[in-house]
Amino acid sequence: MPMPMSERILVINPNASLSCTRGIAAALAPLALPPGLRLEVTHLPEGPPAIASWEDWHSVALPLCRLVEREPAAAYVIACVSDPGLEAVRAATRRPVLGMFRCAVAAAITRAERFGIVGFVAASQARQRRALQAMGLEARLAAWEPLDLPMEVLTDPEAPRARIAAVARRLAAAGAEAIVLGCTGLAGHAAAAEDASGLPVIEPCRAAGAMALLAAAGGTAHGVPMTGAPQGAEV
Repeated sequence: MPMPMSERILVINPNASLSCTRGIAAALAPLALPPGLRLEVTHLPEGPPAIASWEDWHSVALPLCRLVEREPAAAYVIACVSDPGLEAVRAATRRPVLGMFRCAVAAAITRAERFGIVGFVAASQARQRRALQAMGLEARLAAWEPLDLPMEVLTDPEAPRARIAAVARRLAAAGAEAIVLGCTGLAGHAAAAEDASGLPVIEPCRAAGAMALLAAAGGTAHGVPMTGAPQGAEV
């Protein structure tokens, strides 16, 4: 039975990877929560193994909308660093909906003038650059480097470390002053990227979780009292 919407922030991994979902939950676990509010992490069983292509990106928009419509929450986080379905989900609810990529970039520019991105696969670059263009921040991107590793490798605690370190060093050499991890599968590797580059590393799960807490604890969502459902919503 769904929890009352005032008691949870729903974090939705739009892919079907359970290891990725566990990594997201682990990254969010240290966040301090106010009384009466909790973070709940779920995934889309019908989603692709990872959001690797434009087809994957578009395919999850409708399932995300349907999930949000049946699962009331104080706020929602789309837990993919390409922000799939963000605009569609925002149209499906009056509650705050946050995308992890936009949250991570917002956090990065509070730490540095120029940032680099560790990408998931090469195909992710176009999606993330489009989001940067929408934010008016593409000019502050120092470099973008993909790992081009499968999700099951990214979520392994050791297997991708050498590749991550090499990419992080290249981003630093290209002029990045902070690094954004461009995939939720990298949630457990922030320290490795930071050690290799000597730069602050923005882990998107933590960045989005913190911003969702601010949105949910602010008392209103788009002017709607948090203790009541938006018009037409089922609770």
